[in-house]
Amino acid sequence: MSLRRIVLCADDYALAPGVSRSIRELIALGRLNATSVMTVFPGLREEAAKLGETTSPIRFETGLHVTLTGGFKPLVASPLKTDDGKFPSVTGYLNPLNWGRISRTAAVEEIKAQFNAFRTAFGRTPDFVDGHQHVQLQPVLRGAFLDTVARMAPRAWVRQCSPATPVLFSGEPKARFLALLNAGFPAQARARALATNRAFAGAYDFASTKNYADLFASFLKGMPSGGLIMCHPGFVDDELRARDPLQEQREAEHKFFASDNLPRLLAQAGVTLG
Repeated sequence: MSLRRIVLCADDYALAPGVSRSIRELIALGRLNATSVMTVFPGLREEAAKLGETTSPIRFETGLHVTLTGGFKPLVASPLKTDDGKFPSVTGYLNPLNWGRISRTAAVEEIKAQFNAFRTAFGRTPDFVDGHQHVQLQPVLRGAFLDTVARMAPRAWVRQCSPATPVLFSGEPKARFLALLNAGFPAQARARALATNRAFAGAYDFASTKNYADLFASFLKGMPSGGLIMCHPGFVDDELRARDPLQEQREAEHKFFASDNLPRLLAQAGVTLG
């Protein structure tokens, strides 16, 4: 029986040194085959150089994690003007009262700046492009996102979030929300000749008390070749504490991916990363 090859992507590379170090360790072990990079923080070139020096036993891809949310400082401009000039929370783009304040021009310019920062740090365009907090799916931003990717990295694929198995009446609430938010996005990507992953999993309530190994086993169910599972491994450090509320759960994910549980579950599911 042939194995199904999937993408296991660690988001948030370069968010904080502890996150980047965790991801590099897992790549070196062959436990990840993709990571997406945030380009809005100082130290990007150093983190890019360390990633470039990381040797993996399997092929892995490096993508751009477009960041337009999270309260971080933009490279050039925030699409939604805020009092402090920083990116809004992700709910800012969902609020209809804000839609008239969202600038497509600013969104395009910021995404272009993040592409250019990636190219400067890595010396090439990204293999794929996704969005921090799934911002690429936001109806008021997806046109700017897809048009900019098609122009700046037409051979890159983009992340879509349609589930591998039906989730509208079951599964994690976050997965159900993303499935609804994803409506129309794959077709809009295809209209711009952009490839996408075939299916998506990995979303869950970060406050959940469920064992991550059990969650991951559920992510593998029905995942086809070309599907993608998102993850967020990391080590907690002062910079992560200052930048992101997701902390201890990152260490739980790292522990799972570094353990023998991952290859065991992949083998049981008939899935490979290689």
